Amino acid sequence: MAHDAIAKVALVTGSGKRRVGNVIAQSLAARGFAVTSVDWPNTPHPSTVEFAGADLDNGLPELSGEFDYIICADVLEHLRAPLDLLKECRKLMAPGATLMGSLPNSGHAWFRWSVLRGRFPQDERGLFDSTHLHFYTWDGWVELFRRAGLRIETARSSGVPLGLVFPRWDGKPVVRAMERLSFESARIWKNLFAYQFIVRARAERTE
Repeated sequence: MAHDAIAKVALVTGSGKRRVGNVIAQSLAARGFAVTSVDWPNTPHPSTVEFAGADLDNGLPELSGEFDYIICADVLEHLRAPLDLLKECRKLMAPGATLMGSLPNSGHAWFRWSVLRGRFPQDERGLFDSTHLHFYTWDGWVELFRRAGLRIETARSSGVPLGLVFPRWDGKPVVRAMERLSFESARIWKNLFAYQFIVRARAERTE
């Protein structure tokens, strides 16, 4: 992520998962970004970032100025109206700004196989996270961003983090081999094997 010393970043998590949000916020602040962290009200946050609390189902809080980067980290699938949030984010983007997002893939082979067998589990995390309100495939995410006036320019695919799925065997050769296979499969065929899409988008030009 190229930047100058005063580049402004809005980190939008909004789920109260402070471990993930704080790690990202601290990393960005340490690299010289001016970070505004948007998360659930009263979520603990690093002293090195500006904090804005909000229930994102009610929209973004009042934020000052425009941002060079906006990061939507594991949040859109949890909202009642993700399109509305993306439209709000677009309005806050400075000219040439980038919006980055991590997006779960409901077209993953495991998701498809589970639904085909009539199973739709309610898990604590993952593709069947019980707090997900929307389930998009790659084409669905592209269309959602398009409707918000955003164009996805690049996308990277992540594999399934099997070390988290099987913590007792994390680091074992068989798990590492399976993770490597998962990541390589995701890279080759993202629609079917990506666990998450990591995207970079820019605002569509308007006449």
